[in-house]
Amino acid sequence: MAVFNVVEKFVSINGEGQHAGELAVFIRLRGCNLSCSYCDTRWACTADAKAEEMTELQLLDYVKSTGVKRVTLTGGEPLLAKDVMVLLEAFAKEPDIKVEIETNGSISLEPFVAIENPPAFTLDYKLAGSGMEAKMDLSNFQYLQEKDTVKFVCSDVSELDKVCNIVNTYSLSDKCTVLISPVFGRIEPADMVDYLIEHKRNDIRLQLQLHKFIWDPNKRGV
Repeated sequence: MAVFNVVEKFVSINGEGQHAGELAVFIRLRGCNLSCSYCDTRWACTADAKAEEMTELQLLDYVKSTGVKRVTLTGGEPLLAKDVMVLLEAFAKEPDIKVEIETNGSISLEPFVAIENPPAFTLDYKLAGSGMEAKMDLSNFQYLQEKDTVKFVCSDVSELDKVCNIVNTYSLSDKCTVLISPVFGRIEPADMVDYLIEHKRNDIRLQLQLHKFIWDPNKRGV
């Protein structure tokens, strides 16, 4: 069995992604290889962040105990976790459980899409405002499928030009769902809507982080 450093586990609604508003079991793993300027889970990214050690079987039992069929594996960067393939393969053997992985765009998806009954991916492409755009693995776009999502978190309306360029270059709208989201408190969502109208982008969807409107934006475990 493998052991995973779990900094949080809880049931809530998905705040973003294709399944925003749906109940999910969140499993947040410790550690990340990036340091985004607007990171809202920096406390979970350090090597010494407080965590509970759990095996894949314990995590599977926990998920089953909730009665919720959807799992969101997040971080930090969950794909960096040692033996994460063991965890994903354990979930893949449960046909009633649907797993979504929130990944930061810097880790190759190639080995993970090869899993039988692979998870869905919400790939967060880091634009210039994050300070991490140079770390993006552009080869990941070739592995995306209909159940996957690419999310662009924008620090400024000017970044939407880059979003459109990437979406066009890699035909992302033909492969998966494409979302744009504002850095919370830094950009007006209405300005992003105006941009979509002006550029007639029916293939790009604006999404706000539901959990930051329902609860305090800094509240954990939601």
